[in-house]
Amino acid sequence: MSEVTTNQPYGTPTWIDLGVADLERAKAFYGALFGWTYEERSSATGPFTMCLLRGRRVAAFRPRSAADPDGESWWHMYVAAEDCDAAAERITARGGSVLQQPQDVGALCRTAVVEDPVGARFGLWQGRALAGCEFVNEPGTLVRNDLATPDPEPARRFYADTFDFTLDGNKDLPDFDFTFLRRPDGHEIGGVFGDPGAAASRWRTTFEVDGTDEAAERAVAAGGTASEPTDAPYGRMADITDPFGTAFGVITRPPAVRAVGEGE
Repeated sequence: MSEVTTNQPYGTPTWIDLGVADLERAKAFYGALFGWTYEERSSATGPFTMCLLRGRRVAAFRPRSAADPDGESWWHMYVAAEDCDAAAERITARGGSVLQQPQDVGALCRTAVVEDPVGARFGLWQGRALAGCEFVNEPGTLVRNDLATPDPEPARRFYADTFDFTLDGNKDLPDFDFTFLRRPDGHEIGGVFGDPGAAASRWRTTFEVDGTDEAAERAVAAGGTASEPTDAPYGRMADITDPFGTAFGVITRPPAVRAVGEGE
């Protein structure tokens, strides 16, 4: 288990949320899949629903809005920024764009929505009362985010320049165009996957589960779909799609791999 009580280093994925058109259906699906419970909240930016695991905040739902003009649904990733406004300026200076200007979400945080040069959206998160996901790297919580894009080279340059990430190849997956993104302290925060067949550039979220096969069965029983679970170098994985068409991954990591990933 990794419990997070303080703001993470710059560029670390630290929060996730999902825009949903049917809140009750979303709550039922993710509650069945991950065991989440919920808390309704509101701020000047509108209502939202906190997703809780053992009483701690691990994600949020928000009403689908004009922020999703094409009607697509995906888990939105937010990365830590000590100064949200300065980070937004840095992003535009390096070829990205700001889709939603920095704003306060009550006393919880200051946040913005941005887009990288290849069209992948993500958020900035300047934690205040909420540093971000309060549990990570354990069943029912965020374990990693990876960018899939048909145009990986400008994406790699952008994230290296913007967040001071170093870029590492992956010897475990020699047949894939995959590059690890690492913070200056060497900690891996995710990666860039060059996928010529990708229809768009998108950050993909993966959740830890305690039993991939069982999680896939729960997803289907709750109204979603699941791929056949497969074994990969880092664990047993499956692709899940929720009732809204939101695609994400689940993984059960071996104890040795899980231990390496602790401490985000």
